[in-house]
Amino acid sequence: MIKNYLLRHAQVFFYSLGQLTRTPVATFLTVAVIGITLALPASLYVAIENVQRLASGWEDNGQISLFLKPDVPGAAIEKLADKIRRLPAVSWVDYVSREAALTEFKRLSGFGEALNALDRNPLPAVLVVHPAAAHAHPDKLQALLKDLRRFNEVDIAQIDLDWVRRLHAMLELARQGVLILAAGLAIAVLLIIGNTIRLAVLNRRDEIEITKLIGGTNAFIRRPFLYTGTLQGLLGALLAWLLVGLGLLLLADPINNLAGLYGSRFEAENLGILATLALIGSGGLLGWLGSRLAVGRHLRAIEPH
Repeated sequence: MIKNYLLRHAQVFFYSLGQLTRTPVATFLTVAVIGITLALPASLYVAIENVQRLASGWEDNGQISLFLKPDVPGAAIEKLADKIRRLPAVSWVDYVSREAALTEFKRLSGFGEALNALDRNPLPAVLVVHPAAAHAHPDKLQALLKDLRRFNEVDIAQIDLDWVRRLHAMLELARQGVLILAAGLAIAVLLIIGNTIRLAVLNRRDEIEITKLIGGTNAFIRRPFLYTGTLQGLLGALLAWLLVGLGLLLLADPINNLAGLYGSRFEAENLGILATLALIGSGGLLGWLGSRLAVGRHLRAIEPH
C-alpha cells in the first residue's frame, strides 16, 4: 500500500515536472520573479550577519578601564588582575603601570616637556578589562562594570557604551525590518504562485470536468497543481540562493580592498547551511501553500454539466 502511494506521488511529480518543461518561457519567468523576490530579504539577511561578524571584532573597543587608587602597591594590582581574569565574563586583562601610562601619554599628547617638569607622576595605574564575546552586549557590559566597581582598589571604572548601544540598536532595527520585508514578499510569492496555478486550472478546465465525470476526486485533481507550485517555489528559492552568492562574488574584491584600507582581513560570508535550508524550505512551502489556496478555491467552482 505504501509502495503504491509513493509510486503515485512519483508519477505525479514527474508529470508536473514535465508540464513545467513543456512551457519553458512561462516557467522561467515565474521562477525568475520568485527568485528575485526571495533574494532581496536573503541578501539583507546576509548583509546583517556580515555586519554582525564585523562588529564582533569592534566590540573589543567596549573594553572597561579600571583606574586604580594611587596608594595601591604593585603586588596588590597583580593579585587584583588575576582575580578579575578568573571572572567568567572576562576574556583577558591588560595591566598598564603608572610609568607606562605616563610614557604613552607623553608620546600621544605632545606635552612631554611639561610633564617632565612635574614632581611626581599624576597618572594612576590602569587595568584594561576585555569582556568575553558572550558578554559584549551593552546590558551585560553594564552588569560587569557594576561588579568591577566593587573592588576596593578601583578608584574609577568607565566604559564607552554609547557606540555599542547604537550598533546593537541599529542591527536589531535592521533585523526587524528584514522580517517585515520578508513577510511582505512572502505574501507576494503566494500571490505570484497562486495566480500562475489559477491560470493553469482555468486552461485545463475541460480536462478537470472530464476527470470529475469519470470519478476523479478533488484530491486526485489537486495533486499535480500542488507539485507544480512546490517545484516553482523550490526552483525560485534555489535561484535566490544563486543570486545572493553571485552578488557576494561580485562584491568580494571591493569588500577586501575596503577592509585592507582599515588593516582588516574581513571576508564576507554567504548563507550558512541552516539558512540555505531555511530559504529553500520556505520557497517550497510558499509554493505549496500558494497553489493549495488557489487550486482549492477554483476546483470548487468547476463542476461537470
